[in-house]
Amino acid sequence: MLRDEYGDQLDDDAKSYIRFAVDGATRMRSLVSDLLDYSRVETQGKALKPTELGDACAEAIENLQGVIEEFDVQISVPPLPTILGDQGQLVRLFQNLIGNAIKYRSEKPPQIQISIEEQDLDWIMIIRDNGIGMEPQYYDRIFVMFQRLHARDQYSGTGIGLAICKRIVDRLRGRIWVESELGKGSQFFVSVPKLTSMPEEGAIGHESRHAVLAAAAPTMFWC
Repeated sequence: MLRDEYGDQLDDDAKSYIRFAVDGATRMRSLVSDLLDYSRVETQGKALKPTELGDACAEAIENLQGVIEEFDVQISVPPLPTILGDQGQLVRLFQNLIGNAIKYRSEKPPQIQISIEEQDLDWIMIIRDNGIGMEPQYYDRIFVMFQRLHARDQYSGTGIGLAICKRIVDRLRGRIWVESELGKGSQFFVSVPKLTSMPEEGAIGHESRHAVLAAAAPTMFWC
């Protein structure tokens, strides 16, 4: 209000102070929003039930369509399996990981490749990018709240996005980790349990591991 109503009456120092206040309030609003999202993973998460990873990935890509088109991002997605999960949280997981791959892009056109590997008890999903990468000493640090590898004037964000990803994967009784090389991109791995048997009727609580071993309908798309 001060800026809009009295901007033409203020000197440069006063305008600078107002800009600091507005920027700080904007960052605080983003921080509070992300902290609420982090806490709601457990407190407001829906009961886990058979969920198609392919559908969650497609929804996340649709949500990011504007930035995907802006930076001419190529994304490849194979057929993905069905797991015991929460649709909304899985969308957030994909959106954070794909969004990070775009944010920390290199000078080359961004390329993101999603792949899936099957193990005896788990599925391992891999999100590869050709971005700026990171050094090994930061592999664990990036999943801790408020930990940032870059200054705010280089990359925006609150430092909570990957902590939210870890909390979502923890709720699925899974694991998330990263492998990377500075200047050559990163690979994020998400390991989640397979569905092993038919679920009982009704919603499945997040403690249950009973469901159907199934595969999502085949999908392959490029953006």
